[in-house]
Amino acid sequence: MITLVYISSLLIILLSSFSLLYFKQPQTLTRNSTGPTTTTNNNNYIVRFKEYKPADHHRTYLRSRVKSNGWEWIDRRNAAAKYPTDFALLALNEEQKDGLIDQITKLPLVKDVNIDFTYNRVLLSADDDDEDNQRRSAAAFVDKKPGKIFTSMSFSDEEGRTEHRLSNSSINWSRHLLSQRSQVTSLFGAKSLWSKGYTGAKVKMAIFDTGIRSNHPHFRNIKERTNWTNEDTLNDNLGHGTFVAGVIAGEDAECLGFAPDTEIYAFRVFTDAQVSYTSWFLDAFNYAISTNMDVLNLSIGGPDYMDLPFVEKVWEITANNIIMVSAIGNDGPLYGTLNNPADQSDVIGVGGIDYNDHIASFSSRGMSTWEIPHGYGRVKPDVVAYGREIMGSKITTGCRSLSGTSVASPVVAGVVCLLVSVIPENKRRDILNPASMKQALVEGASKLSGPNMYEQGAGRVDLLESYEILKSYKPRATIFPSALDYTDCPYSWPFCRQPLYAGAMPIILNTTILNGMGVIGYVESPPTWHPSNEDGNLLSIHFTYSKVIWPWTGYLGLHMQIKDEGAHFSGEIEGNVTVRVYSPPAQGEKNRRISTCVLQLRLKVAPTPPRFKRVLFDQFHSIKYPPGYIPRDSLDVRNDILDWHGDHLHTNYHIMFNMLREAGYYIETLGSPFTCFDATQYGTLLLVDLEDEYFPEEIEKLRNDVLNTGLGLAVFAEWYNVDTMVKMRFFDDNTRSWWTPITGGSNVPALNDLLAPFGIAFGDKILNGDFSVAGEQSRYASGTDIVRFPRGSYVHSFPLMDSSESGATQNVLSTGSSKEDSPILGLLELGEGRIAVYGDSNCLDSSHMVTNCYWLLKKILDFTGLNTKDPVLFSNSVKQQIPIYTDDNQLPSRRTDINFSSYSAVVGKDLLCRSDSRFEVWGTKGYISQIGGRNKKLPSHPVIDLRAGLNSTPDTAKGRRRQFSDKTKSDSSGNNYFGGLIFGDELDVPVLASHWLVPAVVAISACGESDKSVVDVGKEIVLLSIFYTALAM
Repeated sequence: MITLVYISSLLIILLSSFSLLYFKQPQTLTRNSTGPTTTTNNNNYIVRFKEYKPADHHRTYLRSRVKSNGWEWIDRRNAAAKYPTDFALLALNEEQKDGLIDQITKLPLVKDVNIDFTYNRVLLSADDDDEDNQRRSAAAFVDKKPGKIFTSMSFSDEEGRTEHRLSNSSINWSRHLLSQRSQVTSLFGAKSLWSKGYTGAKVKMAIFDTGIRSNHPHFRNIKERTNWTNEDTLNDNLGHGTFVAGVIAGEDAECLGFAPDTEIYAFRVFTDAQVSYTSWFLDAFNYAISTNMDVLNLSIGGPDYMDLPFVEKVWEITANNIIMVSAIGNDGPLYGTLNNPADQSDVIGVGGIDYNDHIASFSSRGMSTWEIPHGYGRVKPDVVAYGREIMGSKITTGCRSLSGTSVASPVVAGVVCLLVSVIPENKRRDILNPASMKQALVEGASKLSGPNMYEQGAGRVDLLESYEILKSYKPRATIFPSALDYTDCPYSWPFCRQPLYAGAMPIILNTTILNGMGVIGYVESPPTWHPSNEDGNLLSIHFTYSKVIWPWTGYLGLHMQIKDEGAHFSGEIEGNVTVRVYSPPAQGEKNRRISTCVLQLRLKVAPTPPRFKRVLFDQFHSIKYPPGYIPRDSLDVRNDILDWHGDHLHTNYHIMFNMLREAGYYIETLGSPFTCFDATQYGTLLLVDLEDEYFPEEIEKLRNDVLNTGLGLAVFAEWYNVDTMVKMRFFDDNTRSWWTPITGGSNVPALNDLLAPFGIAFGDKILNGDFSVAGEQSRYASGTDIVRFPRGSYVHSFPLMDSSESGATQNVLSTGSSKEDSPILGLLELGEGRIAVYGDSNCLDSSHMVTNCYWLLKKILDFTGLNTKDPVLFSNSVKQQIPIYTDDNQLPSRRTDINFSSYSAVVGKDLLCRSDSRFEVWGTKGYISQIGGRNKKLPSHPVIDLRAGLNSTPDTAKGRRRQFSDKTKSDSSGNNYFGGLIFGDELDVPVLASHWLVPAVVAISACGESDKSVVDVGKEIVLLSIFYTALAM
């Protein structure tokens, strides 16, 4: 039986009734040494416990169990000190830390040990041109660190020119409909609610920021200011926290807030130097729980959604019925740039728009990247709000204009405070929670014309519509988004850009279950597809979903494919998916709460396209940050060197996806090994910027697919140079540890193994420069060179600069030209197939592209899929009369100092087809080598050889297809990657108990006694269901 919380923690409920004290003292850190240490080389570590206890209890426990020297207890003297805590802060001697961490982790009451992250907001000087300074800036990640930073605001001057802190440039943002000093509250109709007497009264608003000054004239209800930093002040000396508070609750006529009577609780979690630590946040979060905050605004964020103490504490915050609102990030217009914690499903993630209802250029775009490369992301942001040139309070008096999602977030937080005050105080706890508030916001939002769902979420917040929803709200569960309509384009992009058809990889829609009935819920029975007519029976849907919904949210994944008998069908399929969700009875109720969620589907279906038009994009072999240091593909990018945008067709390759569709290609995603697709159905396998290794079976199958079945292969590689990677090693102040790239822009040694059967290999040069082909100007940005290619092929070479460590040295020593001709593009026919390789992928990646090479990609696909040869690319002048060849010992080698298995889906893993592959191979090793061009038939699956034409006769086998338990499905979906990484074998997350969590204890216990279908599967199933975003295929 799994226990969600420890019974002893229920005693903490008694503490929640204690009166609040006003704390003026700063956060003080006092070290108590356990013994003499030989060095002061100490770093702070967070020790998380399985129970909430007074700090002295934890200290006594550790001192009695950890006998080794080299560690010190750090007292945290702040407002949370009087409450029980679930963690301790220790200073560990770096020379002894490994042994100490091992000792402490093995203690029965210890959950885990983590570094105490530093959170910084780092600014670059505009004239920082010195190369050493640039390298140091890149090494420090500038704005993208392995931690969290402010989602920075842009400060506008009188002329409307803005210093964008991410791009480090001045941008002129013109204003059209409204002047700089327009009241944002009037745009949402706040006066309508004010006139009814709703002004945010008796709503406790926690603002986690830089603090506020006690006598600020713009605020009538500053209830408490607490300091969680190591500075001796409660005041805001930066202006960030004051501005946020002003947007929420300011009463100055020039910069009105939404809810002027809201009770402001200012949590000063950042210093004047804009520095914070995980431990400060954990203490402040615990205090917010203990003092029963209603709403919490958090204008920080970063790409690291695997900072486990922080992420899990956010879950606990929302589980205790605190509505968290957070900025989605200022990394737009790039896709796949959502910031944490706004990307969590239990948090209201807010994007920004301008006064013309256009998505602000700075606003981060979805989808969420937790689930990829082996699945599909969720829709985020949840909603958008005005975030450009918003008026708010200055530090002492007066108003100013700021822009950013850090502005849009408090706009929504102010709306939420106003909406909370609409509900009578004695009924709020029965109606309002993080799920019900998000339901009111997304259902009431106004969908904008133009942006897609991953740009705007549900749309622009509509205060009055959400007010009407809450007035008559009854606890229920719903699905977000509530519909997928292929006729609603561009909102339903990318789905509406390509119809479904028989034989394709499943289309995955990852939706969020919002459960307003309780903090914990369950899916009563498997979801059901209800077609509206007979044509709907051509659609086959497999579902993956949260068995346990906690806190407040879960996921429902739809894996959709058209049955083979629909290969000729052209038209629309309509219907709905239903799923029943229930929660334990609320206090005073006898019966459990039950709700039926409905998801409307309207899909377009087309006949199966010819083979040569079908392109399969390899997503499986992609690795991104987090958890590893994956460097950016272009080394010229100094202010964002992490490769964290997902490398997905619908994130940073979204423009390429659109281009291929416009060119008439049908492009599908492969999230499983090469053994999991039928090569006879595809014209080209497209490999772009891949970092992972390959199973031996994959290498063998690809060789056979190209030589014997006529599969085309297109490869876009990236730089790989071990000396350069070693030089990129740096000491990160956030984690206080050394960071080293685990690979280059792509994993060239692995690619060389894959391409070895074809006589192709890449080198270790890092080439840069401009060149022209057929009148098309191109930029080669940190690409690699070709060092092996067969005779009789076509190879294009250009004079480019080698900027690798060895290449740079050679350039300095060279007495002639510093550029040499390097082969970078090769094309050949081999057996039945065709291969094209290019050494750079930056020209396909919209993140930091200089010039695109979509023209080249199209010519390559015309060649690999249809054998159409462009006269320039296949000119006799570039035909190789002799092979290009480099000895094995000159090829790039793998790093031996990296534990690659920690990041790889291949090394040390089983070859398995996941739930993003065709249904018939789920949980198997996939297709064996195909003989004579025929598909391998799996038991109980009618196979149509679509190569032979759509009228071929199905061949139905009589055997039975392998059956999978829930455990097998969970394992094959990749959920154990996250579940094991975060939870290990048990759900030992201690929870600061309140009445919101008591039903959860009962429900989990009851589950252990009565629901054998869950428990018998094994503990990890419940755990992974609780891990809300576990749709990682």
